[in-house]
Amino acid sequence: MTDPAPRVSHASIAAAFNHVALASFGGGLSAWSREIIVERKKWLDDREFLSALTMCRILPGANQVNIAVFVGTKLRGATGALAAVLGLMTVPVTLTLFAGWAYFTFKEVPGIHGALHGASSAAVALTVAMVIKTGRECLTKLIPVALFAAAFLLNGVVRWPLFVTLLILVPLCLWWAWPRGTRAGSEPTTQ
Repeated sequence: MTDPAPRVSHASIAAAFNHVALASFGGGLSAWSREIIVERKKWLDDREFLSALTMCRILPGANQVNIAVFVGTKLRGATGALAAVLGLMTVPVTLTLFAGWAYFTFKEVPGIHGALHGASSAAVALTVAMVIKTGRECLTKLIPVALFAAAFLLNGVVRWPLFVTLLILVPLCLWWAWPRGTRAGSEPTTQ
C-alpha cells in the first residue's frame, strides 16, 4: 500500500506537467514523466508509476494525457486532473501550431530536415534511458523478461499491430501477475 498522496497545489501540478511537455521535444514523454513524477517530485514510486503507465497505454487516448489525468486525480481529484492536462497541453499545442506554420512556410530549407533528425535521435535516446531505468525494477525475473521480449518481437520486429500484440500478451500478463492465492481451486500461498 502506498503512502497517502501529498497535498500539492494545482499550480505545482500544472507546472510539473508543463515541464514534462517542454522537456520532451521530439518525444520521450514517458521518460520525462518518470523523471519528474518519480525522481524529482516523488509523487509516485517506481512501481506505481509503471503500473499507471501500463494501464494508460492500454486505455484509449494519448498515453501522456492519461498519465496526467491519473497523477492529477491522485493528487487533487478532478481539478488536479484538469490542471495536469492543461499543464501538459497548453504550451505544446501553441508551439505546435506555430511550428506547423513555420514548417509549411520554410519546409524547403535544408536545416529543417537536420533539426527533425536530431529531435528524433533525442527521443529514441530518452526512451532507451527509461527502459534501462525501469527495467532494473521490473525486469528482474524470467517471466517479465520473456513477456517484454515477446512484446518487442511481435510489435517491433514482426510488426504486428499493437492491438493484436496486446490481445495475445495481456491475458498471459494477467495470468502471471494474478495473486496466486485467489485463483479458483488453488490453496492460498504464503510469501
